[in-house]
Amino acid sequence: MIGSILIILISGFVMGKIFEKLHLPGLLGMLLAGVLLGPNFFDLISSDIINIADDIRLLALILILLRAGLGLKRETLNKVGVLSLKLGSIPCLLEGATVLLLAYFFFGLEFIEAGILGFIIAAVSPAVIVPSMLKLKDRGLGTNRGIPVMILAGASIDDVFAITLISIFLGLTAEGADNSIFSLLAIPREIIGGVLFGLLVGYLLVKLYEKIKLTETDRIVVLSIGALFAYVVSDILQVAGLLAIMVAGAYLLEKQKPFAEEFSAKLKEVWAFGEIFLFVLIGAIVDVSLAIEAGPIGILIVTIGVLVRMFGVYITTLGSNLNAKERLFCGISYSPKATVQAAMGGVPLAMGLPNGELILALSVLAIIYTAPLGALGIDFFSKRLLSKDEKNNLSG
Repeated sequence: MIGSILIILISGFVMGKIFEKLHLPGLLGMLLAGVLLGPNFFDLISSDIINIADDIRLLALILILLRAGLGLKRETLNKVGVLSLKLGSIPCLLEGATVLLLAYFFFGLEFIEAGILGFIIAAVSPAVIVPSMLKLKDRGLGTNRGIPVMILAGASIDDVFAITLISIFLGLTAEGADNSIFSLLAIPREIIGGVLFGLLVGYLLVKLYEKIKLTETDRIVVLSIGALFAYVVSDILQVAGLLAIMVAGAYLLEKQKPFAEEFSAKLKEVWAFGEIFLFVLIGAIVDVSLAIEAGPIGILIVTIGVLVRMFGVYITTLGSNLNAKERLFCGISYSPKATVQAAMGGVPLAMGLPNGELILALSVLAIIYTAPLGALGIDFFSKRLLSKDEKNNLSG
């Protein structure tokens, strides 16, 4: 296992730097390294690592979401909160419904299977979006309008919507329509519950820091434990765990600003390791042959779905303080797929659904197709569509 970790770190680091030298996002190189190292090509990663890859990716995601939360200022959240809620719901519903209809007509899927596919494909990827938005904040791009924060919050809400709707359609295959449609109530419950639980975790951390004298290292350990606690207990409570982590970080920034900013800077350094593991291991689970099986029609369906989502983002932001260029950038930012598709793509096949293999193939295609292009699009268009906040590159 140690040898595999060494291979992952070396290959991910080197490929990331090569792509950066080519003026491409480094994560694309890490994804490619994972594809080549994984079981579908050279098979150089130990099966022990592959077996726990989901947990490693989750730890990396929790790390980056905690850092994101530590940069969410209350005034910025107040400014973009309602818009983030709309961005996390309306475009997801539009894209999911579009893919549902296209899969129903082009592949002849039953309505329920088409619905499962539609919302697996519709979910955006925090694994790609969060690091990209944090880089924009570091560069001061779009921060004067709170765009990175708005997109961060919207991405978390989007996944709540998508995963809930996937669960509803999966439930229709076994439990019946009444129980599954009742599950729609889970959407507001998960979002509101995630926010409230995140505030509680943040409050408990602040009180702990006030009551007990801890060294700087101990405070960091306690915060890390708090983030993991927020995720684990959120799962038990059935509230949005990733959203809870971000909210807890934001609360800590509000009440313990010097420490929060210092820890955020330390996390930025640690993220250099987390990023490599996250994207190399995402690449490792990708089966390119499955994506090829989905064919041109699969590419067409994913493309139309993304374009409909971009249109949804554009109309959702009408009437906001964003200009046309910034609204277009928001649409581009919500195009990458990876996390949910990797986690949920194989579930229908495991359940024995007739078209489970096709759903998995299209899920893999969505990762291969949109994750690189989306990351590249965010990097390329951010410099051309967003204004730079010269006063404070780390604001909002």
